[in-house]
Amino acid sequence: MNLERESLPDPASQPSCSGECAMVARSPAGPQIKAAAQVKAVPKTATTQKATQKAKAAPLAVSEPRANRILGRLVVERAAPPPAVPPAFDGEVGIEVEAERRRGRGAVSNAAGRFEPAARILFDDGWQSLEDLPPLRTQVTEERARTVITRNQSPDVAFDRSINAYRGCEHGCVYCFARPTHAYHGLSAGLDFETKLFVKPDAPELLARELSQSSYQPRVIAMGTNTDPYQPIEKRYEVTRRLLEVLSEFGHPVGIVTKSGLVARDIDILAPMAERGLVKVAISMTTLDPQLSRTMEPRAASPHVRLGTIRRLADAGIPTTVLTAPLIPALNDMEVERILDAAKAAGASEAGYVMLRLPLEIADLFREWLVTHFPDKARHVLGLIRQMHGGKDYDSTFGKRMRGDGPYAWTVGRRFEIAARRLGLAGRGLKLTTAHFRRPKPAGVQLSLFD
Repeated sequence: MNLERESLPDPASQPSCSGECAMVARSPAGPQIKAAAQVKAVPKTATTQKATQKAKAAPLAVSEPRANRILGRLVVERAAPPPAVPPAFDGEVGIEVEAERRRGRGAVSNAAGRFEPAARILFDDGWQSLEDLPPLRTQVTEERARTVITRNQSPDVAFDRSINAYRGCEHGCVYCFARPTHAYHGLSAGLDFETKLFVKPDAPELLARELSQSSYQPRVIAMGTNTDPYQPIEKRYEVTRRLLEVLSEFGHPVGIVTKSGLVARDIDILAPMAERGLVKVAISMTTLDPQLSRTMEPRAASPHVRLGTIRRLADAGIPTTVLTAPLIPALNDMEVERILDAAKAAGASEAGYVMLRLPLEIADLFREWLVTHFPDKARHVLGLIRQMHGGKDYDSTFGKRMRGDGPYAWTVGRRFEIAARRLGLAGRGLKLTTAHFRRPKPAGVQLSLFD
């Protein structure tokens, strides 16, 4: 019998469990024997925290002998072994999940959430029990929220409110900046984010109630700014589709960001909204290379499907933007011009870009992923990222966090601007309107003369 967490833990009652919590092995003699649980709970003390910070700060470069400082530097660098994943604090060696179990997933590991008092690790007790653990499967938990519209005051984005019908995202994009939010559920930003999902099935009813309030002032609502509203489980729950029906009924403007072809399913709702200036759709394109796309975004639509989606939306008269995000130095930033050319040919009318962001746990997750899949590029990619953020993995300063700073970031930005202007994709396009916003009258209420 294999024991693995079957449901999402309640953060209040199980704050420390964020991975496989037990192992069972088979006896060579035949009958199954339950092995003692070989899970170590490692307290996150001040010492281990310092060790973590020290490990993160440790450079990836290999030290070289004094005699080779000048003439032999090139020889030493070429002979250096592939970079290793920087060590975590003592004891956290069992967070990496075996490749076969995480097939089709983006993250490599499943470290405990940053708010947990202890880190649980998994290691082999000598019974080869790790081989018996089943593949990770997607689990969905329904949650009941009190409100559905989230407010923000960030000067880096063009909206002040958004809707996220789902928490966690099955697309598995390793770079997703929403991953750290799973820590608030007592879960990992790694594989938990891709496999332990939350859905708000009553989100459309909550939205209608909030829009009906007399104090509500309409402005553009963004969807897909945290997790993708058209991730695979939307096929079953259809929460996003029902949200669009509510917004259409109220005449409320909405901007959608997705990397899924499923958005074309809702053209019957989006096209009439577009005629009234109520909707824009942005399709995120990271690369035109299907292999790189599958590695970075294992369960997202392939590049040719996204281009086909742009074409279908544009043909239906829906304003469509191509969003080259994120641009990763030395990995996909060389494709900027090609992506814009392909998107323009497919019918895109605007374009935007965002440089890679590595806040909180994402820095470690991205580093693990990079060393696993691109060991020969790891030093170079990480070095360029730090160049754009003042020597750090990430700079959260407004105005810099989404664009970066320094010569490399400036060069990528100018390349994008030149290509966008050449193709007519630069600048602000259609602005959505709030002129059609109306609060539907409840059933049985007499309409006024001017309704």
